[in-house]
Amino acid sequence: MTDHRPSDGPPRRPRRRRGGGGAPSRPHHAPRPVSPHSTRTSAPFDPAPVSFGSLIADVDLRDALEQRGFVETTPIQSAVLPYALQGKDVIGCAETGTGKTAAYVLPILARLLREDKAAGPKAAHHATRALILAPTRELATQIDDEIQGFSYHAPIASAAVYGGVPMEPQERSLKAGVDIVVATPGRLLDHMRSSVGDFTKVEIFVLDEADRMMDMGFWPDVRRIAEAMPPVNARQTMLFSATMPDEVMRFADALAPDAVFVQVGSRRGPAENITHEARVLSGREKVSFLAKYLRRTVGPTIVFVNTKIGADRLARQLYSMGLHAAPIHADRSQKDRTAAIEAFRAGRTKVLVATDVAARGLDIDDVALIVNFEVPRGLDTYVHRVGRTGRYDAKGHALTLADPSERRDLEQIEKAFGLKLLE
Repeated sequence: MTDHRPSDGPPRRPRRRRGGGGAPSRPHHAPRPVSPHSTRTSAPFDPAPVSFGSLIADVDLRDALEQRGFVETTPIQSAVLPYALQGKDVIGCAETGTGKTAAYVLPILARLLREDKAAGPKAAHHATRALILAPTRELATQIDDEIQGFSYHAPIASAAVYGGVPMEPQERSLKAGVDIVVATPGRLLDHMRSSVGDFTKVEIFVLDEADRMMDMGFWPDVRRIAEAMPPVNARQTMLFSATMPDEVMRFADALAPDAVFVQVGSRRGPAENITHEARVLSGREKVSFLAKYLRRTVGPTIVFVNTKIGADRLARQLYSMGLHAAPIHADRSQKDRTAAIEAFRAGRTKVLVATDVAARGLDIDDVALIVNFEVPRGLDTYVHRVGRTGRYDAKGHALTLADPSERRDLEQIEKAFGLKLLE
C-alpha cells in the first residue's frame, strides 16, 4: 500500500512531452459480447493542446502537474479528459507514447479528491474505489508510479498487485481498502478466490492495453473480475489501447456499451514519426549482422524475439560480442526483470532483448531503435513493438530481420500499414 505524504515533493521523471474462495458471483453484472460487428465512429474532439490548469480544479493535483512538468495536454488527453472528467465512459485509441496513462489517471484522482473533500475530514473508506487492469507486471508498476507522482500531496492510497512477488503485502493493502488498485488479472483473481479485497464499491474501472486484455485468452478473467463490481450503469468504465480492431471493439461494447469512442490518429497503424526498414537474412547471418548494426547505433535499443529461450540465447550471444545486453521475459523473476529495466533506463545496459512482455505500455524515454529479430506474430504486435520508440513526438526507427520464408509476412505488414520495408 502506498500512502502519499508530503516531504520534498513528488518524484519526477525527465519528460519532453507536454502531458506526458471465489470472487463474488453476480451473473446479472457480467458483460457479454454484443453484436458481431462494431460500427463505432469517433466522437468529435479538438486535439489542440490546452492548459491542465483549465481542466483540473483540485489545487493539490494542479500543483503536482506543475511540479512534474505537465503544462499542456497531448492530443489524446485533449480528446479524452473533457469526457472522462464528466464521469462518462470512454474508449480511447491512440498511438503508443502519446500520454494515455494520464488521460485516465487524472480523472480518477480528480473524482476521488472531489468526493473526499465533499464528505469532509471524517470520511473513511474501507473498500477499493478505482480498479485498473493491465496485462503485465511492468505496466502495472509503471501505472502505480504515475499515480504516486500525481497524488503525492493528496490523501490517496494506491497498490500494485501482480505476480512474481509475495502475496502478503498485497493482501494487507487490499484488506485495508486501498483507494486505487492497479493489477494484473491473474494475481488479482488469486486474491479474490481467497475473499481478499472488496470491489463492490468500485466507482471507476479501467482497462489499459485493452486489446490484449480482451483477447479471448484474457476475457474470462476480465469477465470474472467485472462480476465482482457494481453493474455497468453504476460505475465509470474506461478502456485504452494503441490498437482497437473490430473483434476487440465487440468486447469493449460489452464492457461499456454507452461509452464515448475517441480515436486519435490511426486505429491500427504505428506512429508516423517512426521510420521502418527490413532485411532478409538466413538465421545464421542474423546475429553477426545485428551486432554490427548495433555498434553503429547511438542510443538504447530493444530487440524483440518470439520466445523466452530465444531471448536468453540472443542476449548471451550479443554479450559475448562485446555488447551490454540483458534479457527480459516472463520466466525471469520480478527482481531480475526490474533490475534489467532499471539498468537499461540508466544506460548501463545498451540492449534489452525482450519477448512481447515488454511491448505493452513499457515507457522508457529515448529508445533509439527497435529490432524485430523475427517477424512479429500479428500486425498489432508489430505496432506495439515498434511503439517503444518514437514516443512523445521524438523520432524513432524500427528494423525487422526476416528469414527468407518470412518474406510474405513482411509484405502483409507493408500492405496493412502502407509501409515500404524492403528496398
